[in-house]
Amino acid sequence: MSGAGAPSPHSGPLRRLGLAESDGLRLCRYLDLLTSWEPRVNLTAARSADERVALLVAEVAPAAALLAPASSLIDVGSGNGSPGLVLALLRPDVSVTLLEPRLKRWAFLREAARAAGRPEVDVRRERHDAYRGAPADVVTLRGLALPLGELRPLVGRGGRIVVFGGTPDAQAPFAQESRLALPTSEAWVFRDCST
Repeated sequence: MSGAGAPSPHSGPLRRLGLAESDGLRLCRYLDLLTSWEPRVNLTAARSADERVALLVAEVAPAAALLAPASSLIDVGSGNGSPGLVLALLRPDVSVTLLEPRLKRWAFLREAARAAGRPEVDVRRERHDAYRGAPADVVTLRGLALPLGELRPLVGRGGRIVVFGGTPDAQAPFAQESRLALPTSEAWVFRDCST
């Protein structure tokens, strides 16, 4: 993965998370590609394999349980692939759309989805307010301070928004459903309550 026959430096840290072998293999491909792109495109502050796994995977993996089988997910501002691509790799049964307006990050996400075995992930070079596709069951975002109301067109009726980090305010028609305690932070889950 990291070289001709060489084991990925991410294998050990991923194994310690207790992930299925197939999940670990997909995630190694993603993280190895991220590592190779990092000198050209600033994708993460994490510099070691342990840091990348802790920040990009361990902080996101608990949210995979929020995704119902055959559901759909839109990730806003996908950047380095966490949380959206990571969830796509952990849940290959879920239809995933990644929204990333920045050219280099968009190019990285397209290549990472293909290299990690999820070429059908829809990677769009657009902002959330330009998206005209179908709404999703779950919308995720990380590191973006967007009012929940701006995400309303992306969320299907009764769907959820999962905000990683920060403490967003619930705005109609969303109500706070729960809070996920993550290894070093938290995620907030909001449910669409429109009728």
